[in-house]
Amino acid sequence: MTDLSNLYKNCTLCPRMCGVDRYHDHGVCGQGTDITAARAALHFWEEPCLSKDGGSGAVFFSGCTLKCCFCQNYSISQGGLGKSISPERLGEIFLELQEKGARNIDLITATHVLPSILPVLDKVKPYLHIPVVYNCGGYERVETLRMLEGYVDVYLPDLKYFSSEVSKRYSAAPDYFQYASEAVQEMIRQCGETVFDRDGMLVRGVLIRHMVLPGQKEDSIRLLHWMKENLPEKKWLISLMSQYTPFFRAKEFPELNRRVTTYEYNKVLDTALYLGLDQGYMQERSSAKEEYTPPFDLEGV
Repeated sequence: MTDLSNLYKNCTLCPRMCGVDRYHDHGVCGQGTDITAARAALHFWEEPCLSKDGGSGAVFFSGCTLKCCFCQNYSISQGGLGKSISPERLGEIFLELQEKGARNIDLITATHVLPSILPVLDKVKPYLHIPVVYNCGGYERVETLRMLEGYVDVYLPDLKYFSSEVSKRYSAAPDYFQYASEAVQEMIRQCGETVFDRDGMLVRGVLIRHMVLPGQKEDSIRLLHWMKENLPEKKWLISLMSQYTPFFRAKEFPELNRRVTTYEYNKVLDTALYLGLDQGYMQERSSAKEEYTPPFDLEGV
C-alpha cells in the first residue's frame, strides 16, 4: 500500500480541512500523528446485530473532528484522555479482540488517524476473519471515505442534524449536513446490499444512527424525510435512539439540560414508521442511562 503518512503534513482528512502539519502541531481533532486510544475491549452496547453473542471488538480512538457540547465520550473526544500506541500494537489489539470472541472490529472515531490505521489493516487482513466496522459521527469527506473502500465491511455513522443552525450551535459545524448527507450516500455505494450471517449479525451494510435531541424533534423529522427521499430503499438500516443524556457542556444550553420526553421521541418514531423507515432499530425510552458509556480506563491498550 502507498505510504499515507504525508497526509498528516497538510491535514485535510476531515471537513475541517485545517491544513495543520500534524507532525509539529495538533489539528482541530486535537491529535498529532500518534495513534492514541482510550479503550480496546468487548463492547455489548452497540445495536444487537453488531454486539450480541460475543460483543463488538471496540477500539475507542482519542480525539474527534466534531465538538459536540453533549458528547458522552467527551473525556477522550475533547479531553485528551488516551494512550499512544504503535501500529504494531494496534495490529495485536485487533487480533486479540478477535481471539476473545468479538463479532467485529469496531473502529470508533478513527478518521483523523486513518493514514496510520490502513497499513495496520493491510498487515492483519490475512489473519482477520471478522468484519471491520467504521463507527463515526457522520462528519466525513467523501474523498477520505474512498480510501476506506475494500477495508470497511459495515459503516455505522451518525446522521445528527438537518439544520445548519442547530449543528453550528451544538457541534460547531454549520456544514455538518452538507458533508454527512454526501458521506452516507458514499457509504451505501461502497457497501451495496445489506448482508447478515446465519446468526443475524450484520456483516456488510450501512446502519445509520440518529439520536433525538431535546427540543429538536422537528429537525429529526426533516432529517427522516430527507432520508426517505434521497437514500436508496432497502440498502441501509436505521437506528433511532432515545438515549440522550445531558453530558459534558450540555448544562450551558438550557434546552439540552434534560432528557428527551416520551412525546418528543414518539413523534419522531411515528414519522419514521409512517415513512416506512422500519428497517433497523427503535430504542426504548428506558435506554437513556449513563451506564451505556464505558469506562475509559485504558483497558486493552
